[in-house]
Formats: sequence, C-alpha cells, structure tokens
Amino acid sequence: MTLRGVDRLLEASPSFAAALDASGSDTEFAVSEGLRAPLIAGLVRRRREAGDRGALLVVAATSREADSLRAALSSLIPDAVAAEFPAWETLPHERLSPSAETVGRRAAALRLLREHDGSRPLIIVASVRAALQPVSPHAANAQPLLLRAGEDSVGLEAVARTLVERAYTRVDMVTRRGEFAVRGGILDVFPPEASQAVRVDFFGDEVDQIRHFAVSDQRSAGDPLSEVELWPARELLLTPEVRERAAELLPQFPALSALLEKMSQGIPVEGMESLLPQLVPGLQPLTALLPEGGAVLVASPERVAGRAVSLAETNREFLEAAWYAAPAGADAPVPVDDSGMLSLSDLRSASDGRPWWTVSSFVRDETAGSDEGVSEDPEVITVHGGPLRHAAPGSEATGSMIRLLSDRLAEGWRAIVTAQGVGLVERARDVLAEAGAAARIVDELPGPSSSSGSDGGLEAGVVYLVAGTAWSGFESPEAKLLLATEAEFFGRAVSSQAASGQKLAKRRGKNVVDPLKLVAGDYVVHETHGIGRFVELTQRMVPTGIGRDAGKALREYLVLEYASSKRGMPKDKLYVPTDQLDQLSRYVGGEAPALSKMGGSDWSNAKTKARKAVRDIAVELVKLYSARVASKGHAFSPDTPWQHELEEAFPYAETLDQLTTIDEVKRDMERPIPMDRLIAGDVGFGKTEVAVRAAFKAVQDGKQVAMLVPTTLLVTQHLETFQDRFAGFPVRVRPLSRFQSDREVKDTLEGLAAGTVDVVIGTHRLLSENVRYKDLGLLVIDEEQRFGVEHKDALKKLRADVDILAMSATPIPRTLEMAVTGIREMSTLATAPEDRHPILTFVGPRSDKQIGAAIRREMLREGQVFFVHNRVQSIGRVAAHIADLVPEARVAVAHGKLGEHRLEQVVQDFWERKFDVLVSTTIIETGLDIA
Repeated sequence: MTLRGVDRLLEASPSFAAALDASGSDTEFAVSEGLRAPLIAGLVRRRREAGDRGALLVVAATSREADSLRAALSSLIPDAVAAEFPAWETLPHERLSPSAETVGRRAAALRLLREHDGSRPLIIVASVRAALQPVSPHAANAQPLLLRAGEDSVGLEAVARTLVERAYTRVDMVTRRGEFAVRGGILDVFPPEASQAVRVDFFGDEVDQIRHFAVSDQRSAGDPLSEVELWPARELLLTPEVRERAAELLPQFPALSALLEKMSQGIPVEGMESLLPQLVPGLQPLTALLPEGGAVLVASPERVAGRAVSLAETNREFLEAAWYAAPAGADAPVPVDDSGMLSLSDLRSASDGRPWWTVSSFVRDETAGSDEGVSEDPEVITVHGGPLRHAAPGSEATGSMIRLLSDRLAEGWRAIVTAQGVGLVERARDVLAEAGAAARIVDELPGPSSSSGSDGGLEAGVVYLVAGTAWSGFESPEAKLLLATEAEFFGRAVSSQAASGQKLAKRRGKNVVDPLKLVAGDYVVHETHGIGRFVELTQRMVPTGIGRDAGKALREYLVLEYASSKRGMPKDKLYVPTDQLDQLSRYVGGEAPALSKMGGSDWSNAKTKARKAVRDIAVELVKLYSARVASKGHAFSPDTPWQHELEEAFPYAETLDQLTTIDEVKRDMERPIPMDRLIAGDVGFGKTEVAVRAAFKAVQDGKQVAMLVPTTLLVTQHLETFQDRFAGFPVRVRPLSRFQSDREVKDTLEGLAAGTVDVVIGTHRLLSENVRYKDLGLLVIDEEQRFGVEHKDALKKLRADVDILAMSATPIPRTLEMAVTGIREMSTLATAPEDRHPILTFVGPRSDKQIGAAIRREMLREGQVFFVHNRVQSIGRVAAHIADLVPEARVAVAHGKLGEHRLEQVVQDFWERKFDVLVSTTIIETGLDIA
C-alpha cells in the first residue's frame, strides 16, 4: 500500500502544475510543508518522463527532517530507491570517531550513487550537516570483501588481516558493528551496514557455511547465507600513504605526537578521523559524487542556511576546546585549524551545473495581497495550498478531523486519510462509518479524474483510506483535495522507525557468561549439570563431515570442573563449546558452594530442596496475603481485535522480556484471582508499554484504570504516552494532580464516579477520600518504592478485588522478598531495546571552552543539556556562569530546596523544551524520563 499518485492528483491545481512545468535548472519554489513531499515526487516523475534518469540529492535542515522526508518519498514513489546519507555524530575537531553503524549507512548510500544505472529513481536525502562534510576517497570508492559459501578464499588468517586493514576491531566476542573474532575455524564478524552479525565457518581455506547469529546469546539463527559482503568499518583507512603522511606530520605537530605515532605504525586511534583533511588528499563534496544528470534540491533553504552558519560557528569554537584543553599548555598553538567543512556556496559550485532547486515553506496566503496591492515575487514559483487549518491536537483530533472532512466532502472535495498499517486504516474506516461518512480502503490511489470523470479517479464525497507515510497533511483549494495523516486524524505521533516501515529485530534477552571475564576458580551454573568451577579456555581438534568430506576443525571450549562421580577418582570435567554459552550463568549465591555431580540427581534434588525452602520461609507472608488470594476478582476477557490493533501500532520491536512480561500480565488478568504483579526493569526498558497494554485490556472489559505516579511531571509524561497510544480508540484518559485547575479536577472526579473517565493518571491525590470510582478494575503503581507506608495503607482500600500492576526500576527489599518468595508475582525486564544508543563518558580537567562548546553542540542538534552541580549553596552562581558562557542558551536551576511546586514547574518547563540547560543537583536521577 502506497501513496503513489498524490502528485498527479495535485496537478488539478494550476499552481502545482505550473510549478512542475517551470522546473528549470535553478528554480525557487514556495510551498507549504504538507505539499513539499508531493512536489518533490512530481519533480522526480517529470524528470524521468523527460528522459533524465539522474539521481536527486535532497538537503534538509536536520537529520529528523531528512528521515521524515525519506519515508514520505518512499511512500509517494514506491518504485524509487530512497536512502538517507547520515552525518557523523562527531564535529570536525572532536576527538571521537563516528560509529561503525553510521559509517555503514553512509557506505550504503554512496554505493547507490556509484552503481546507479537509472533503471529506478534514486533519491538521497541528507541533513545540511551531512552534505557539508566532504567525503573521503576511501569511502567514495570503497569495495566490499566478498565471501561466498562453497568457494575457496584466501584463508581465515588472511581474511582476519584484511579486516584489520579495513578498520575492524579484533575482539574475543563480537557484540557490536565493526568487530570480528576468530575462534578456531570460525570467523564472527558484524559488518557496519548489516542488521545482524555473521558467523563464517571455514574448512581449511574454503568457506563452508555462512549464517547470522545473535550477539545477545551468540547462537546462530536463520537459514544459511550464500554470501556476505564485508565493507570497511571506517572512512579513514591506514593505508601505506596515510601512514607515511602521519609520519611526515609528526615534526610539524608535536602536540599530536601520540596520535600520529600510532597512526604511522598502522594502529587505529579513536578520533583519528578529525585529521582526515590533513591526511587524505582529494576530499570531495557530496554533490560532486552525483552521477551524470543528477539534481540537488534544498528543502527549507532559510533553515538550511541558518544551520550551516551555526555549524561553522560551533566548529570554530570547538577548535581549541577539542584539540587542546591541555597537553601542551595553555599557550600552545592549535595544531590543526582546517576542519575541511564546506560552505553552501562550495556545495553549489561542486554540483557542476546540475539543477539546483530550493523549496521554501514561506508561502504568503493567496487571499492576502489583493487588498494590500502586494504582488507575488515573479522569480519564486508559488504552490497554493496549506496545512489542515482546522485540525485539533490530542484526543480531540478525530472529532475535529471528521467535522473538517464532512465540510470538505459537502463542498465536492476529494479526501485521503493515510495511516501506518492496515489495522489503523481499518480503524479509521470504522470511525468514519460511525460518523456517517463514506470511506473506502484502497491498496493504491486511483489516477486523477479527468473532466469527464471516466478515468477512474478519486470519487468526490468519499474518503479514501490507504496505508502509507506522508510528510504532513494539507489542503489544496485549487485541486479541491485534502490529505490527512495518522497524526492529524488520530492525534498520535509517528516515530521515524514506524514511518520508515522498520521494526527492529527482536532478540533474546538472556545474560550470557563472558568467558574472557572468568577467572580460574570462578563458579558457574550449567542448566543441566549444575554448579561447576571454571578451569580454562582451551582449543581442541574435532572431526567434521562424513565419508569423503570427513576432516578436522579447531574448536574452542570452556572447561568446567565438577565433583567426582566416584570416590577417590579425579574430578569430572565438562567441555562447553563457546557457541553454547547461553546454557551457562554466573553463580551468585555468595559463599563458596559444593560442586555438583554430573549425570546424577544431585542438581535436580538441590533445585527441588531450594524451592521447598523458599515455600517454607514464605508461609507467614502468605498468610498476610491469603485474604486477597481468597477474594474473587474480575476475570478479564481474552484479547479483542482492538487489542491486537493497538499492539500492532507499537512502532518499535518488543524485546523478548517485554513479550514474556506482557503475556504474564494478560494471563494474570484473565484469571479470577486478583493480579498482584511487580515489573522490575531499568529506565527505558519498556515498563510503560506493558502498562499501556494492560490498561487497554481492562478498559475493553468496561473497567476503569487508575495509574498512581510519584510526581506531577510523570503524570504529564504518562498522560501524553497513553493519549498517544490510545488515539483513535474511544478511551478517555484524564490527569489528576496539582497542575489541574479546580474545574478540571471536578470534571475528572465526576467522570470517575459516573464511569465516563476510563483511565486516570495522578499523584497521591488519587488516594484522597473524595475520589470515587464507578468500576475500578486495574491499579497501576509506577515507581512503587517512592510511596510511603501511609500511601500504601490508603491503597489497601482499593486492593481487595482490584488487579495490581506495580512497576519499579529499584524495588525495595521487602517488595523484592515478596516477589522472590512467590507472594507477589514478578517479571523482570533485563534486555535493553535493540540499537539503544550507548552512553559515552569522558573525564578530563574542567574547561570553560569545552563546556561552552559541548552545550552549543547539543543545541546545534536540537538537544538539551543536564549540568549536574551537587552544591545548593553555589548552584545559582554556576548557572549564571553558564549563561555567560552560552548567552543564547536558556538556563534553569533545579534542586531539592526549591519549593515542591516550583521544582515541579521548572522540570515540567524543561521537559516541554522551554529551557536548553538544566543546572541541577543529583535530584534529577529520580522520576524523570526526558529523551
């Protein structure tokens, strides 16, 4: 399902058609944001119809805009190849290397440009930061190392040497992109552009088998692969020429001696890419790499130019801060002042006469000017039309959009509603049908209507529903065409991963023993054989194949020592292959244990006795909860189609822990005994999504849900999350905290008592005696450890027959004890989401230049900054100093001695991005979820 044809439908607009006709070599367009992507799609189509099959480079102001544009263009031109060319995460003078994943994505885009044959439209989308960074010949001309199953190669050791030359890091266990490991005759490698690591099994010099494997448990998975391409892991390779040049620079830049010395010896160094302009000649602008017949389009040129200026200023400021905070002394000259970064004029000059289009979003209302006598700029091609003016945000969006659609359809307009996934499209159809509007689901939009209406175009008076991604909605009065996206129809935000149709691969979440961290004598537990003592890592030749294919291969094993099976005999040994590490875990019992016997019943009996001991210890605590267990609760119904629809709309891939926990929660809810389950998991591991699904399940059975949180900020955050996930469904979610007015609180309390409020999210205000529920079915407690005894006593009034779902990143000992002993059920989220960004930590002397540069760097990427200063007495002075260092930054202060309401207001304002920098004590470590 795609949005192919929207640009053709818009050609019914005279201004849109004129824009396509007028697209010369240098054309400026003025078009609202919603019409931007369709205009680009129309320009691509017109170029191909004219026989020009070159690639199009689209330059956007930020990487977020670039990703959104790429997703929209993929939907509007489904036969096109649309890829993003990302920028390095680092600034030119920053002593950091770009991640292997970024290098891989850039290599994939450059390969598309290099191999483009014109058979399909090619669109490369880049942020201005990515476009202004010149490309190394090492990256522009990179070729993969190709390994094919069944073919002779140069041999495993030679492949390993080649990978080192291609800037891969040799490790003992592969866990991230750009790493490889050799164990016996097996090569584990994680190519920078790949979504999964690869295991290559060699038989002599022949590649015997290639398979994917999961880095989480090191186990192979999936069908064998026929081949694998291993692309370089860095854009600066230490070729003989680069090593020689590094040696030549040593006398000129003594302050860089440590860095250059290692590079001259062929040793990769973190941050060596910062010297790329000095080490590699022939850096090329991205526009120079466009194949013949290509074109460049700059989206929002005003913002692009502003970002380019900010980037240049930040580069200059970072120059001294990043290079020399200290080693050679404060008076030492800065050794490298050439960042290699280009200007927009450099980029345009390098485009070598290719068409250069700009698409500005500054569109003057076509109704203005006639009274004022202001005419349009004749050099700018204006496309009339604009955003959906009557769309409402949040929970009111659907009703507002239905009214707007009804008005437009009555005027003879044509209408399209697009959403992510078939389930939401069907939900939109049901909502429109309930409102009495004609709606039709289509796999692809019909062609544009002619004047006779005989070509099967969009039928007036009908809302066409299609699964696809649009940049944003728009109205075109000239074409009498309206398009509403999922965000505008349901009032829900769409993540970039959902917009791009990507769901990250699920992976196993079990902790794996790292053999490199084991010391001889450490105790480990084998699933089958029990407690053993680690002896060593060893290699053994093992037979492979049968008959003519018989041979031997080198394999690596962990040697574990177990108790002797016979008195007076040596201890038994178990050889565990390194590809079966998932069967092992560390022993965490504390005191040195007795070794288990292999092959007997000792281990099974020990587990049975341990379970019995736990049950005996829990007897008294069980009595405390017996009344609750004996009470009859509500047995919730099995999942409804709406439940499946809600879960399918989750834009990320659930971890295995999440899926297991969700199943456990649903199973508890469907039992007649009231649920009492604790979910333990770190911040960002997905506890809230489990609560969202449980709450929706409860509402489906006509029950109300209360969510108790410790701070007003979390009320706002959870409210936004729940409203976003429930958008498009008839679920009413209300907040209850001090941030609501008296009138809002009264409406919420009346709604809870009458049953018109389905979900309420609030602070301890929920525990007040005047809060009455019509039919409470589920109580969710977030950060349970933050509530005191008096709060939990108040909760007992609600707990008799209500299902309880508690969540905590740091459960208190009593809670843990009840969970471990089985009185309360517990689920653990121990797996971080796939591709969660790692935390980078740097330690060094305090430097105002580095502080200022780091803050500006975050502001440049539209980020925010926590500045932790754990002394209340001087925190105001520190905040003032930061405001002096970075005058354009909006600075706020937060600490525990502020009044409670004032503190919550400051943090709320920071979360709403009213401030760029929050100078705070360590109070920020609790109860905050700020991306």
